[in-house]
Amino acid sequence: MASVLHSPVTGNLASKTLGSDLLQSSSNGASGVPLRALGRARWGMSKREFVIVAKVRKVKKHDYPWPDNADENVKGGVLSHLSPFKPLKEKPKPVTLDFEKPLMDLQKKIIDVQKMANETGLDFTEQIISLENKYQQALKDLYTHLTPIQRVNIARHPNRPTCLDHIFNITEKFVELHGDRAGYDDPAIVTGLGSINGRSYMFIGQQKGRNTKENIMRNFGMPTPHGYRKALRMMYYADHHGFPIVTFIDTPGAYADLKSEELGQGEAIAHNLRTMFGLKVPIVSIVMGEGGSGGALAIGCCNKMLMLENAVFYVASPEACAAILWKTAKASPKAAEKLKITATELTKLQISDGIIPEPLGGAHADPYWTSQQIKAAIVESMDELLKMDTEELLKHRMLKYRKLGGFQEGIPQDPIKKAHMKKKTEPSIPRPGNLELEGEVEKLKEQILKAKESSAAPPELGMNEMIDKLKNEIDYEYSEAAKSLGLSDKFVKLQEEFAKARNSKDQSIQPALLDKMQKLKDEFNQKLHTAPNYNSLKIKLDMLKEVSRAKSMSEKNKEASPLQLEIQKKYKDILNQPDIKQKLEALKAEIENTGASGVEDLDQGLKEKIGQVKKDIESEFADALEPLGLRVNKVPVPVKAKVNELNKDSIKIIEDVISSSSELKHKIELLKIEVAIAGKTPSTESKNKIQALEQEIKQGVEKAISSSSLKEKFERLKAEIAEAVESSEGNDGSLVSGSTPEINYEANRSYS
Repeated sequence: MASVLHSPVTGNLASKTLGSDLLQSSSNGASGVPLRALGRARWGMSKREFVIVAKVRKVKKHDYPWPDNADENVKGGVLSHLSPFKPLKEKPKPVTLDFEKPLMDLQKKIIDVQKMANETGLDFTEQIISLENKYQQALKDLYTHLTPIQRVNIARHPNRPTCLDHIFNITEKFVELHGDRAGYDDPAIVTGLGSINGRSYMFIGQQKGRNTKENIMRNFGMPTPHGYRKALRMMYYADHHGFPIVTFIDTPGAYADLKSEELGQGEAIAHNLRTMFGLKVPIVSIVMGEGGSGGALAIGCCNKMLMLENAVFYVASPEACAAILWKTAKASPKAAEKLKITATELTKLQISDGIIPEPLGGAHADPYWTSQQIKAAIVESMDELLKMDTEELLKHRMLKYRKLGGFQEGIPQDPIKKAHMKKKTEPSIPRPGNLELEGEVEKLKEQILKAKESSAAPPELGMNEMIDKLKNEIDYEYSEAAKSLGLSDKFVKLQEEFAKARNSKDQSIQPALLDKMQKLKDEFNQKLHTAPNYNSLKIKLDMLKEVSRAKSMSEKNKEASPLQLEIQKKYKDILNQPDIKQKLEALKAEIENTGASGVEDLDQGLKEKIGQVKKDIESEFADALEPLGLRVNKVPVPVKAKVNELNKDSIKIIEDVISSSSELKHKIELLKIEVAIAGKTPSTESKNKIQALEQEIKQGVEKAISSSSLKEKFERLKAEIAEAVESSEGNDGSLVSGSTPEINYEANRSYS
């Protein structure tokens, strides 16, 4: 502190500085004497000498930021010692998202089996490998068909790598720069110089925390005006020295409190937007997590914007959008879908210029691998942009934003919808995922197997419910595919035309309308594989096919005659006889000892033994069937092959007949329409129409078959079978009941 000491004053002060000049900051004067009085009495005062004494306050010595024992081999280079960002002492706790819970069940099973193996000392390698393969497949299926809201949740994952994580992973050297030169240093925005492959870059990014303490310190990645002004200062610095700029975007939005608004949040963002369009160095922006509103755009006006696979970029969060439009945040899944905020959708709309892949499970599953993908994308983009001169670079940046958006004119707006644009709709009900459906199908298959083993009735109710559920899901997938392909309006229009034609007086549908339907159907089928939900549709169709096949087999088993069940029981009893069982086990052991991989590798003696055991079983089987009034006739294998061949020929002829006959095609299309219109509860009139059309189609097919050479083949084959049965000299036996096999003329019923 400085103090003023006074000594006796003598002499004249006319040649000295006035007291009022020395004490301008005082309003009360010096030593209790008013300045006015000093002014009047200055000629009569004696000379006064002033002595200045300064006392220096002792303060704690400032620690130099560079440590004494700096590690030269530290990751990111020795300059990383200047950054307060250090590796966490404790690993972050794993966080499981809601849609990942089925995967956790599988992971728990793997851990339990491994624990059991360690405790018992038994070998469970095969079971563990099987479970791990199942886990990897489930993980792949889940992360290949993520919904928009699921990607939002991944982008917000607490363990997702931050801006500085990626910077230290991709740079050889990095030094963080601080301050906006106005007295503030916003920790939510990090800036610094770093090098990749020997080329220097200016890095600017939004930094979230890795735990609660860091999140509070970093303000959850929401910058204040000071942060944007710090970023602006670094942009000017990079532009002056010719450093390319790389920005990392990961923020829910700019910090929207009262103080930030008072300090000019909007002005700071607007200033950044204007400045970035005029910078003469290339700019590449990476959206790492969520890019929210103007807070993300303030460092996102670039030549190339790249997004991580599970990143999102939006003007309003799905929850905020749902609360505004549907009056409830529970509709956020629907809002996320409608907003088109995912990397895939934004790349289609040309807002994003590319997608950077992530590992299965998200970027937090393998942060270093993700960083290397980001590094490769930055190097590739910068190599392209640095070839441009300044004028071309500025034009490239301008055109990127000029081409955004589109206008569609000439479509009349519904007047009611126009008057009530904010029409309230019910919140969307989340649909079951493919993984959930697969789990339900697996449970159903287990129930069917248990019923089969215990000879109980299969769960028909469960199968019917699953089939109905899968059909509803498939209908939904088809409608979504039609929407994404832009054919939804055409289908609706065609449906209206069919309804008008059906309700007309003559009750006939014009052939031109059928041709129109066929063309639209062909167009839809050709484009279906390009629909975003094609893979999901395919999975559900496969599941429906599997469940329908199980139901069909169950119905066949249910409809089996008592005679067939009796025959099966007798055959099992024969195989369980002690002498037959002993022969079979001995024969099996002898075959295993030879190490043969096929029948052709067996020696003649063993083949004769197999033939003898076969004859013994056939003899016992024939004796057991005599009380039932049945006999075993042996039909040669070549004859069976001819029967199968004849069935294939019949199917092919039926298909050719249908494809070559326009009349049959027309009737089949009419039948399909009638069945679709009738639904699950058809009226009497609809039933009569369907039966009449089926009869006409059946008669047309039978007429075409009877006029072909198929009839002659059938008669010849019938004679061969009769001759083979009489001779009974084959090796391959089949059970008959005094009659020859019947060829099915109605093998192909796909038209119905």
